[in-house]
Amino acid sequence: MENYSILEDYSVNWSQKLGTGINGPVRPCTKLSTGERFALKVLLDKPKSQTEVNLHVQCSGHANIVTVYDVYANDVQFPGEEYPRPRLLMVMELMDGGELFDRISQKRGFTEKQAAMYARQIAFGIQRCHMLNIAHRDIKPENLLLKDNSEDSPVKLTDFGFAKVDDGNLVTPHYTPYYVSPQVLEAQRQQRREQRGIIPTTTQYTYDKSCDMWSLGVVLYIMMCGYPPFYSETPSKTITKDMKRRIMAGEYEFPSDEWNIISRQAKDIIKGLLCVVASERMNIEEFLSHPWLQLSTTLPNMQLHSPSLLLDKNSFEAAKEAHSRHLTELRLPETKLTLKPLAIVDNPIMRKRRIQNNESLDNRHLVEPPEKRRTKNELGITCLRDVIAHCILPPRDESGDDSRLCLSVQIACQNNNDDQLLQRLLHRLHWNGEIFTQKVDRSKLAEALAKLVESRTRPPSEEYLKT
Repeated sequence: MENYSILEDYSVNWSQKLGTGINGPVRPCTKLSTGERFALKVLLDKPKSQTEVNLHVQCSGHANIVTVYDVYANDVQFPGEEYPRPRLLMVMELMDGGELFDRISQKRGFTEKQAAMYARQIAFGIQRCHMLNIAHRDIKPENLLLKDNSEDSPVKLTDFGFAKVDDGNLVTPHYTPYYVSPQVLEAQRQQRREQRGIIPTTTQYTYDKSCDMWSLGVVLYIMMCGYPPFYSETPSKTITKDMKRRIMAGEYEFPSDEWNIISRQAKDIIKGLLCVVASERMNIEEFLSHPWLQLSTTLPNMQLHSPSLLLDKNSFEAAKEAHSRHLTELRLPETKLTLKPLAIVDNPIMRKRRIQNNESLDNRHLVEPPEKRRTKNELGITCLRDVIAHCILPPRDESGDDSRLCLSVQIACQNNNDDQLLQRLLHRLHWNGEIFTQKVDRSKLAEALAKLVESRTRPPSEEYLKT
């Protein structure tokens, strides 16, 4: 790493951007001594950026990894900044060919044989990472670039902003929707539960570099047909609870309109990659030795539907636009929940929203303005209504368990700790203070709690608690 000014070796076009990576923009630059053109990635000098640079440099030097030539540690002041800030400037090879999927969308006569050729090169890049025990963790079309505009241009993997050494203990749920593996979603789910005190922080879920193989499966699926195997039915959301559930369950199809012209071997290799159980998922060596790649010369020459569908604004292009709109939120580590002051709004929609947003109901009243704070009885009733909303409109989380319901019941109990009727009701439903020891009938629980809430406005009666 060089500590002197990059301007001694390169001229940089600060006004032009070639693209934006996870941690910083990419700009063109020219080497003064030779006139060669390169790409310059500018990162704030911090531990995360240092990790990105170090891991990318380690993987560099491979035919299917974007090469890093120089790294400078300079203070740089951009317009609008009051003072220069320490930054890392990474000089990389310029990829004039653009993104792989843009090239495919412009192709006429794109075939399964050509798809296998691209898939092999992508796999070689992943193999380089995995041989060094590095998980890339962001395998997706935007990170697969072509060296030039020639027909036989190599495909290279770039952007190591999420990469990490795989010590068997990867827990931070970094991902981009559409390409995220079940294990990363499970890590996210476990992390959220730990933060909320639902499970002990000592029981941490981990995942490994096999998440890259799942993402490769999604990329290959899209390359073959033009749309992703897992997608959001809600245009305004890039990833929904139902989409997470389908990823966790490995629920996808091979629709006949696009897949009836694709070989059985191609479907077989995708099934091996999109395997929910990580230990049973195809690893990189198994992928490269699969008959679909070994016998690529005998693959069908029939034109695939993917080029036309990749250009269709109503299919995959819509997903890419969604990624661009939400780039900042989707590519940053998950942030902790911050509670904000709320006016007193007590209706089913707001209760459902609070549940879906995972707000801590027992703490929410503490941050409301004094004139908005509710009495203990009002807060207790609100918490009971939150449980009812959870029963009637339960979030369709990916696990199918009652963890979020149990959390809302715990909070309701804390804010109704002197209500003996509630305690007896929950006891009948096998509540032990933390969880339901038997499968709870949500409809019965909701009905009984609705009667309990109603009884709060008149003298209580045992008959309201019959279940």
